[in-house]
Amino acid sequence: MQATQTEKSIMSKEPQCKKCRRAGVKLFLKGTRCTGPKCTMVKKNYPPGEKGKRRSRSSEYGRELREKQKLRHWYNLRERQFKNYVTEAMKKQGGDQDSGDVLIKSLENRLDNTVYRLGLAESRPKARQMVNHGLIFVNGRKVDIPSYSLEEGDKVSINLNKNDKKVFENLTEKLKNHEVPSWLFFDRKRLEGKVTGQPVAEEVEPPVKMTSIFEFYSR
Repeated sequence: MQATQTEKSIMSKEPQCKKCRRAGVKLFLKGTRCTGPKCTMVKKNYPPGEKGKRRSRSSEYGRELREKQKLRHWYNLRERQFKNYVTEAMKKQGGDQDSGDVLIKSLENRLDNTVYRLGLAESRPKARQMVNHGLIFVNGRKVDIPSYSLEEGDKVSINLNKNDKKVFENLTEKLKNHEVPSWLFFDRKRLEGKVTGQPVAEEVEPPVKMTSIFEFYSR
């Protein structure tokens, strides 16, 4: 399916805060800033454009597009990457496997997302950058592929040869109150995480209507 001109415009590179304003929900793309009073969604809780403009009613296609964009930006993915995950999830559904659960598990098992979930990065975009720069190890070996899919038993740690990087400043302090999801374990002393199970969709609860996403790609 070819992307419309509207979708291409939305897909183009734009400031992170505008993505949240366009989606109408916080996507937590700028870490701790998103939880504080300086969050743009607090000051400008309306779509980009004319100040105070109400969100106009949209077609079913428009609503499905908006839900798809929410989840895509939530996980910080390009359109082609996200579509591949959705297509694969639709192929695997059947029996006791729900396509939504399959999709969430695949997205949550990404290395960059796991780095974020462990608290080693304050946002998914920053986690992706850390992986790209070779700051993350998996089972003792450097992995610089953000989409790398982790499996149960895999261990994730920081590259100790580069732990003087600014990105790791005050990391121990930042991790004190951080809670990891049930399928992960994190050793704060060793700064090492481990995948102990499978992601639980109910625990993730992304701010989207999952059925709309699959309906969008089924057109």
